[in-house]
Amino acid sequence: MCRCAPRACARETNRSGRLSAVSSTPDSAPAEPLQDPAAPAAAAADDAADAGRGRSPGPAGDRGPLDATRLTAAAAAAGMDLTVIQEIDSTNAALARIARGETGDPALGGLSRQWREGSEPGVAPHGRALVLAAERQTAGRGRLDRSWESRPGAGLTVSLLIRPRTAVSRLGWLPMVVGTSLVATVRAVAGVPAVLKWPNDVLVEGGKLAGILVEVVPVPASAPSVVIGFGLNVNAEPDELPARSTSLLLAGAHPVALDRTELLGRILTGLVDALAAWEADPQAARAAYLAVCATIGREVRVELPDGSADIGRATDVDLEGRLVVAGRAYSAGDVVHLR
Repeated sequence: MCRCAPRACARETNRSGRLSAVSSTPDSAPAEPLQDPAAPAAAAADDAADAGRGRSPGPAGDRGPLDATRLTAAAAAAGMDLTVIQEIDSTNAALARIARGETGDPALGGLSRQWREGSEPGVAPHGRALVLAAERQTAGRGRLDRSWESRPGAGLTVSLLIRPRTAVSRLGWLPMVVGTSLVATVRAVAGVPAVLKWPNDVLVEGGKLAGILVEVVPVPASAPSVVIGFGLNVNAEPDELPARSTSLLLAGAHPVALDRTELLGRILTGLVDALAAWEADPQAARAAYLAVCATIGREVRVELPDGSADIGRATDVDLEGRLVVAGRAYSAGDVVHLR
């Protein structure tokens, strides 16, 4: 799924103690985050010098609701079943519940039925995908157990549920594939110089624009399902964002990119193409990621889950999606761009 203090596009609070990525029942396992997921507008830890918003703000964006009719048609053309909901706890958590066969939310009954009746594993055109877009999330989840709450009309909070055809051992690359696709669409539609910070934070001129959360959902007697969640700041103003974050509005994006409906339709189409290309040619997907990853070639500090840190030059991302710094490979951790 996506993976922005009062008056924030996604309001973050640190939780005490570690929580599982998705609530589980005694008969089901929790979803497992891939790589190091990020909340949509979590404050990047880069130096202040790396977090400027150098572009002039564009015209004020339209904060009207998403056009469900247009989006449903666009999603169907791409082989997806889409629902727009006004409010939910978490789009990722909701789709994980559907993947596990849990019921209880009448608003999502249609999606649950479509998933049960879905065809073979894969993503369109080889199999159906579910898409859930929420105008407001009250319990979004991301890196370091941060919770965040989205503000209606200020951004996109969206999750997809797919049954990948690829081997489970290759799923570690999925967050990077999604990030590469999101960067490509933002560049093409918005005309802003988006890049990635490993593994999948989307930055514009150092400010965090979007984050991605990809989770594997174990399903008994079945291949695992995967939830892809992302949050993207579209029309958020400075006082609605955490420090070192930005939005398409503030980055001076083309007006068409401030139409959230149009932008989401383009993002979904791009994701379908990117996932199909990755399954067909993983090496090409890796090359595309390296081309837009601003971490490569930078002096970085890797802050590890055990509290330690390592400093060195990032030189590569290996075949397992791990960041290579000074000859050592890291599969998780916060990366700080030093210079």
